[in-house]
Amino acid sequence: MEQHPGSARVDSWTWAVRLFKTRSAAAEACRGGHVRVNGTPVKPAHQVKPGDEVRIRVAGHERIVIVEQVVAKRVGAAIAAQCLIDKTPAPPPPEIIASMPRRDRGAGRPTKRERRETDRLQGRAPD
Repeated sequence: MEQHPGSARVDSWTWAVRLFKTRSAAAEACRGGHVRVNGTPVKPAHQVKPGDEVRIRVAGHERIVIVEQVVAKRVGAAIAAQCLIDKTPAPPPPEIIASMPRRDRGAGRPTKRERRETDRLQGRAPD
């Protein structure tokens, strides 16, 4: 398969700039729908080029990066940082995370009262 100059496979690029530990993990994330390029879910072979926005969902967190430079081979951390612009928003402060209610795993669905309390704490209007 011939490759256009200035573009690379999305699984290869995300692995090369150290967003994933292995290329197979990058490809698996693409197949699972956890990688989006310019808002569209993509397959591992999708070509990325400079200026593309890549959104990656890893471990419940979303990373948003802009492709600055295309690389196909894995590079060092210093060079990898020059190949992308990280637009990921800062995580919420620990105080906010700690104040959010958590349900025990396997506790079932919340009751109507619990759901209303959760909505009130999160600042959502009642239904």
